[in-house]
Amino acid sequence: MNAALWISKTGLSAQDAEMSAIANNIANVNTTGFKRDRVMFQDL
Repeated sequence: MNAALWISKTGLSAQDAEMSAIANNIANVNTTGFKRDRVMFQDL
């Protein structure tokens, strides 16, 4: 796969994971005992 496309794909996948975690946190904000999800990014 082209390197530029691979970088774009991994970036979009990371942003998708972050948005999913945020949506889950908002959906469960009033759930007793719920602990928030966190997405951690790091440079390679």
